[in-house]
Amino acid sequence: MEVGIVSRLFVMFTCRRMMNFHWLPCLGWLFVLMPAPLYSESTTQTTAVLQSLTNRESKDIIRFINATDMVVPDYKFSIEYLCTEPSTVRVEVIVSTDVKIGVTIYKKRWVCEKCLHTLRNRTLWVRFPSIMLYRPDYLIRRSIVINNVILRAWIINTNFGAYESRNATVYEQAVTRTYKLLGTFNPFERPYKDHKECLQWDTEKIQAIQEMQIPQCLLENDVVDLLRFPFASTGLKFGIMKKLKKFNNLEMEVASKQLVNNPRFTVSIWIYVLHGCKRHLCGIFHHINEKQIYGTPLLLLTQDGNVHFQMTLSSGKYIAGKSNFKLSLRRWCRLDLTVQDRRMTLSVSYGERLQTREDAFYVYPGDVHHHDTAGYFVLGGSSHIRGFEGFIGPVKFYRVRALKGQEISNPLVIDHKFHEHIEQYYKNCKKLNTLIMKYFQSLGLHKKIQQMNRNSNYYLQLVTKYGPINSDEEKCTARPWGKSTEKNYKTLFDLLQTMASEPFLDFTHSSNLHSTLIKVGEKLFQKTVEILARPGGTQQIGHLITSLMEASCCGYSRAAYFLAVIFETGLGVELQPLQGLLYSLVAAQGNDRLALMHLGYKHDQGIDGYPMDYDISFGYYLNIAQQTVQDRHVFDGEQSFVEPIRLMDDVALQSQTKENDDLFLWLRYQANHGDVFAQQKLARMLYWGQQGVTRDVKAALKWYSRSAVETGDPLSLYEYGLFLFKGKGVKKDTELGLRLISEAASKGSHEALNGLGWYYETFKKDYVKAVEYWEKAMKMGSLDASHNLGMLYEVGLYPGKPGKNETEAFQYYYKAGSAGHFESIIRCSFYWSTGNFESIPHNPRQAVLWTRFVAEQNGFLGYFMRKAMDAYLQRSWNEALLYFLVTAETGIETSQTNVAYLCEENPELTNSSVDYTWRYYNLSAFQLNTHPFVLVKMGDYFYYGHKNHKKDITQSIEMYASAALYNYSQAFYSLGSLVEEGLHIPERILDLLNLATANHSNNISILLELYERCIIVDFEEAFIPCSIALLRVYLKTIWINICTAALLYTAGSVLLSTLIVFAVKHYWDYTAVVSTTSINEHPPNLNSSRENIQSDETIPEETSLPSTASEYPEQNETRSTE
Repeated sequence: MEVGIVSRLFVMFTCRRMMNFHWLPCLGWLFVLMPAPLYSESTTQTTAVLQSLTNRESKDIIRFINATDMVVPDYKFSIEYLCTEPSTVRVEVIVSTDVKIGVTIYKKRWVCEKCLHTLRNRTLWVRFPSIMLYRPDYLIRRSIVINNVILRAWIINTNFGAYESRNATVYEQAVTRTYKLLGTFNPFERPYKDHKECLQWDTEKIQAIQEMQIPQCLLENDVVDLLRFPFASTGLKFGIMKKLKKFNNLEMEVASKQLVNNPRFTVSIWIYVLHGCKRHLCGIFHHINEKQIYGTPLLLLTQDGNVHFQMTLSSGKYIAGKSNFKLSLRRWCRLDLTVQDRRMTLSVSYGERLQTREDAFYVYPGDVHHHDTAGYFVLGGSSHIRGFEGFIGPVKFYRVRALKGQEISNPLVIDHKFHEHIEQYYKNCKKLNTLIMKYFQSLGLHKKIQQMNRNSNYYLQLVTKYGPINSDEEKCTARPWGKSTEKNYKTLFDLLQTMASEPFLDFTHSSNLHSTLIKVGEKLFQKTVEILARPGGTQQIGHLITSLMEASCCGYSRAAYFLAVIFETGLGVELQPLQGLLYSLVAAQGNDRLALMHLGYKHDQGIDGYPMDYDISFGYYLNIAQQTVQDRHVFDGEQSFVEPIRLMDDVALQSQTKENDDLFLWLRYQANHGDVFAQQKLARMLYWGQQGVTRDVKAALKWYSRSAVETGDPLSLYEYGLFLFKGKGVKKDTELGLRLISEAASKGSHEALNGLGWYYETFKKDYVKAVEYWEKAMKMGSLDASHNLGMLYEVGLYPGKPGKNETEAFQYYYKAGSAGHFESIIRCSFYWSTGNFESIPHNPRQAVLWTRFVAEQNGFLGYFMRKAMDAYLQRSWNEALLYFLVTAETGIETSQTNVAYLCEENPELTNSSVDYTWRYYNLSAFQLNTHPFVLVKMGDYFYYGHKNHKKDITQSIEMYASAALYNYSQAFYSLGSLVEEGLHIPERILDLLNLATANHSNNISILLELYERCIIVDFEEAFIPCSIALLRVYLKTIWINICTAALLYTAGSVLLSTLIVFAVKHYWDYTAVVSTTSINEHPPNLNSSRENIQSDETIPEETSLPSTASEYPEQNETRSTE
């Protein structure tokens, strides 16, 4: 029988088992004999049928005797065989499961050289694994599902060359062969194994309970919510990357693998297209496979507004098409893509209720290939393509179902009416923009703008200068708006009138209408912020919000971000989270860097109503991180070096300077006298705008040049040579620049060595020489060199190592990124986010942390932080609060601390000062790079309670302990104060601080340890208060000891005195008894009381005094009686 027949029977048997056995338990059977996932139909165990190389007519025989049809524990069978030539007989048992095919569990072979041409018989035993035969119990933890078991045997000639090859080819090249399919029981039909062991009574009871339970499959749905929260698509190469995991339910995972080349899936996407695609194609939704190329499906937006769709066939061929409908601008629409076998349906519906619907159909000529767990999906743009401009709403993905129309459940509204606010906002903005353009037309400026937008040539210049004049156009047209409109937009019309009176080119620096509108918005924003920054400006926000809204509608995204901050924080207005969300997304869609960081931070932390979603957060942070790298090479006036300065740090505040301050003047004096350090320091301060100095690239280059020429410092030579080579800030001179870089390299500068490697790689294409320089520079500590070597591995240009090796590239990126190299950080984050490589795990949280580090170094962010610090140093509290607030909302820890500190020190700044103090100290406390001062502050607030927040001693201890881990003296002092009050500190906290209770018998020893650490960690600042506290504990201990000794002495004395009294009393009582006994020997006359009285001795007066006069008769009366 041929191998093709065997394979067909194998597949038929597997399919029959899968059809009948639809209730497989999905968790207990996730057992992989050899853990290797199956990604395609072909495996290394399946080969084509090879014909025998011998032409002789075979007379060899081999067959099974007494082989049963079912797998049993001790499987016994016989083989009858006949060999005509010296041969080898081989027997194997091969098992296939749902996750692995062709696992060999039994092998046997022997040589057939003697007794040739004789029919022989041999009996064999196969012991199958228990996981194939029995149900899971206390020893057999899991039981696997078996699709089929093949028992096969063959004879191969000993002299045949294939004998030395592997099993995959031996069986096909055999002289004769046979096989038998063995059946297995379903896991629930299998018996429990008798292990012949005596169990403990509790184990036996648990086993009995488990045997009575009915196993159930894991409840799992194939619907994946790729996006639930609105996302702003900027039109750049950034979007949301989503990687799908395998099904936990084994049945569904098997079904999804069977649908790889016969797919059934549905994708439903809500989008709001703001502008038409400015490129050839713009990304909406696409799949990147494990080879980093396009997979199935692909949905793109064309320049004409059609939807470009593309699928990958099983043959590897790409089939693309274009919809017959176009997407409407500024309307929410839902795209539904359904693929079932070879048929595709693409639909678009508009509105919340899906009022209108258009469809497109296509039938593919071959099987479509779709593997949803191989690679990742992208919403918007990616490194392969730019995204569309607009917003993305809810996105659902049905992984194994093909649905249509009303069967798809993907409503636009989830928790809010955000979509309505978006549509209303852009409708209002359209009216405002139309009004502005009409104003331009009334002044004749609209025509001038259009003329500036034309291509300049001689004839157009003549037409512009001497062309026919239309008297109607030159007339001052009547303004098509009324007085009420001018009154409603008074600030805007005043600004337009002012701008119209200025030279035309001053505000139409860009020759198009959109840029002109942005310029109007920018001027309106600047005018409004000037008022806000004045003392008492926050009290006028209610009147200024309209101007900010108008500036936002003009396309100036920064105004939208300021509005978002105002509404989300309640600065001078009521809290309006939905309005804050609206303007945050509008600003982010306009690519405002602060807004992008704001949204990335909110989704990273999951605060203020934003869901925690690392994929969304990474999409925003990756955008700003890559722009940060690009911005560093742009000499823009609104950029500054990011310096994390806290207002309570007096040393850092004193280091801030200006061009006319003593520190800067002293550095310049030292630099003029040839001090290398001063020259380099001055150049860096001017180039990056550090320590309060205004950025001045030209002045910085002068100091780099002077340092290089006068001192020959290697770093200065390299820096100035690089500027000359690239022509940045100076006239380009590649020859001189290269000579200076070479000179610096000869003096041992690893930066220069890296620069030479870059030169040979970029201009000479000499990768061997480049690698030589980069390897040498990397050993000297150059991060750029490590990154560049990683790039060579990634693109497959490393000398002597052909082919891409992204695993090796990641190692170089990780080395450089761990030390702070921006580009390497971005590359590592990309690998973690996609999870597209087996050696690099999918880790979106780590990706967010690394990209956020780069994003927080953005120069535009530093510009606002610098403005806030300058305002604070000038004691302009209102302006400082405004700029600290807009940077604090981006997640900058130092700005959050500064807002809280500023509001705490100046509560009169705003009505929300108390709330701001709590909010931003709290946000800062949960940052990774928080300051212990903040933790102690929050510990105090939790201890005393703060406004609407109740007292929480447990949380207070946690905050103090966290600060103590930073060796902060105040934290140790606060913990000591809690212990003195008799509060219990959990053992977990004590262990965390290395204050094990085993080493401290009482609270006194813990107090002593805490206060001693308080002195040690900060001797200069904490010595006096912590010493006093320590002295107090010692005095208290001495007092307790003294009081204890005195108490023991007193107690002993009292006890001894009591014993003496009891002894004396006992003696007296004994004496009295003896005397009474002697008296009783002569009994008195009981009838004569007088005799008894007279016989007693006279009692002195002071011995017995009457308590009252009525109880005893007076002495005179007694005598008279006598």
